Amino acid sequence: MSALDGSIVIISLPAIFRGIGLDPLASENIGYLLWMIMGYRLVQAVAVTTLGRLGDMFGRVRIYNAGFAVFTVASILLSFDPFHASAAATWLIAWRVLQALGGSMLTGNSAAILTDAFPADRRGFALGLNQVAALAGQLTGLVLGGLLAAWDWRAVFWVNVPVGVFFTLWAYLKLRDSGERHPGRIDWWGNGTFAIGLSAVLVAITIGLQPHGGHTMGWTAPTTIALLVTGVVLLVSFVLIEKRVAEPMIELGLFKIRAFSAGNGAALCASLAQGGLQFILIIWLQGIWLPLHGYDYADTPLWAGIFMLPLTLGFFVSGPLTGAMSDRFGARGFSTVGMVLFGSSFVGLLFLPITFSYWAFALLIALNGVGTGMFAAPNTSSIMSSVPARYRGVASGMRATFQNSGTALSIGVFFSLMVVGLSANLPEAMSSGLQQQGVSAGVANDVANLPPVSSLFSAMLGVNPIDHLLAGTGTLDGLTAAQRDHLTGHSFFPDLLSGPFHDGLVVVFAASIALSICAAVASALRGRPPQKPVASSRD
Repeated sequence: MSALDGSIVIISLPAIFRGIGLDPLASENIGYLLWMIMGYRLVQAVAVTTLGRLGDMFGRVRIYNAGFAVFTVASILLSFDPFHASAAATWLIAWRVLQALGGSMLTGNSAAILTDAFPADRRGFALGLNQVAALAGQLTGLVLGGLLAAWDWRAVFWVNVPVGVFFTLWAYLKLRDSGERHPGRIDWWGNGTFAIGLSAVLVAITIGLQPHGGHTMGWTAPTTIALLVTGVVLLVSFVLIEKRVAEPMIELGLFKIRAFSAGNGAALCASLAQGGLQFILIIWLQGIWLPLHGYDYADTPLWAGIFMLPLTLGFFVSGPLTGAMSDRFGARGFSTVGMVLFGSSFVGLLFLPITFSYWAFALLIALNGVGTGMFAAPNTSSIMSSVPARYRGVASGMRATFQNSGTALSIGVFFSLMVVGLSANLPEAMSSGLQQQGVSAGVANDVANLPPVSSLFSAMLGVNPIDHLLAGTGTLDGLTAAQRDHLTGHSFFPDLLSGPFHDGLVVVFAASIALSICAAVASALRGRPPQKPVASSRD
């Protein structure tokens, strides 16, 4: 449920913004669009470690159960948006933050609860199912969002309510806490510097993706720079505080455990490599491949989700299987080979033509899913089994923080690389192409010089980019029927986008290959599993 809501809204954004009467691609509204996508991930990255620590102190099941209730209440409030336009978007973003907090209560403690409940020889299988549930929710949301949004945009949030109500009751009645509980004082300074510092960095990334002062992105904006500097200073302060307080939020001594530090390092590299991939592949499908194969732009969000299903199937096959096998043979081999396969899929995607054969694409993303599944469950089992029982909550939260932060950073980096690539070639190609079809030089240059991020997001939202860009100029009315049909048809924009987009893909996939290699090396360095968890320096 938590992972599903991270992706179901992405596919449903066109219906949501139509429902509240807001154009998300207008330059003044792009911030609303970005915060609808990034706000949920930001909160999940920041909150899970603190909530995992609270689980260690007050009971993991207690925090987990509260997560169901918070998530359900937020879903109800989201579906009853009473406002219109920008006020409605602000309402949705605010309650998405609460929803993400509830989701963080779930994800920050679920791995710890399973580790408590299962013996070491069955733990990998249990955590494998947990990882499958997370990815299944993430990728199923891409299809489910398209189906529900076609009925009513509010249904995207309604779908959580019966599930949330049932499992809130079920968890309170049936779920028992079998882990250790160690009450203590809350590390307010540590929690504050960590939350504000990481939030500042992730907010800066979100702002950096928005146009600023005539630039295609806002990385040079004073606000962005100030937030990045503040965030780094606070995170450094956090480390210094944690070394000195009696009851720290994070037990830094856990990083002396090789399996813990190597596993989290590998997870960070893997999430950096894959986090933005979902968005890049969706834009590739929706902005280029599907229109060139005759699909209407309005239908591309749903079909992109369907064509991404091999990724889910690959993970479904390998996740539980390798999780169970790692119980017997250890995590290092499976997780390392998984990252090698994961990186190999990026090599294949790197050499795939922009108008690929679908079966080649399907096999490569299925290989990506297999590699992810081989890595995720054994790696999680290795991390959770390496720490003392009293720290399993905070260890689960830290694992999720590395993963969620990597995903958020990846989205920012991948989008930035793509926008830089498009900015170099797309404006000239678009201006020339528009003028060849009868658009005046002034209008063509104005449209071509709009921020490329608008073109990327329009493709992702299932909006015809050229139709949208020219809609307010009155230009289409002065063209011949043949010129209008060509400009707003299935080939003009994809043909323009193909060259610059492929240049960006080369950079993005090369970065993913390098990160996959780093993840494989880190995974291989985790060493053999200890006979029992290594004691912390404070034990």
